Amino acid sequence: MPKGGRKGGHKGRARQYTSPEEIDAQLQAEKQKEEEEQEEGGEGATGDPKKEKKSLDSDESDEDDEDYQQKRKGVEGLIDIENPNRVIQTTKKVTQLDLDGPKELSRREREEIEKQKAKERYMKMHLAGKTEQAKADLARLAIIRKQREEAARKKEEERKAKDEAAMAGKRLQSLSLNK
Repeated sequence: MPKGGRKGGHKGRARQYTSPEEIDAQLQAEKQKEEEEQEEGGEGATGDPKKEKKSLDSDESDEDDEDYQQKRKGVEGLIDIENPNRVIQTTKKVTQLDLDGPKELSRREREEIEKQKAKERYMKMHLAGKTEQAKADLARLAIIRKQREEAARKKEEERKAKDEAAMAGKRLQSLSLNK
């Protein structure tokens, strides 16, 4: 006995492999069952999905195309699903596609477009001077202009005063030299 008083697990057992002959025999048995079901049920009722698809491709009504469902995998074929939210995927032919119609935008795309339009509207209002921010900017610019004009005027006055002082100094010098 192994440690802990347990018997060996399933992983230590010898593996069993199916031989290719057994696989072929199982496949043939399944094919025979399908053939018997088709003979009992008739041609159209429970036929092979591939045969149904071929008959649908031969220019029959579109209603038959909607009724056709792909072969379900695993347990899906056995369980009927009644989910009202489940969307059944249908394939459309190229002739059925509507490329010229209006394309529905997603929520994010719509919000992005609305945001861009609002921004453009705001910029137009801003350039026209109708927004609060534009009014504040214009007032600030007017104040800055006045300050610059005053600074330029003072500078001009100082320069004139300096020139006059220099001229007065030259006059005194020239008068003192003339004597």
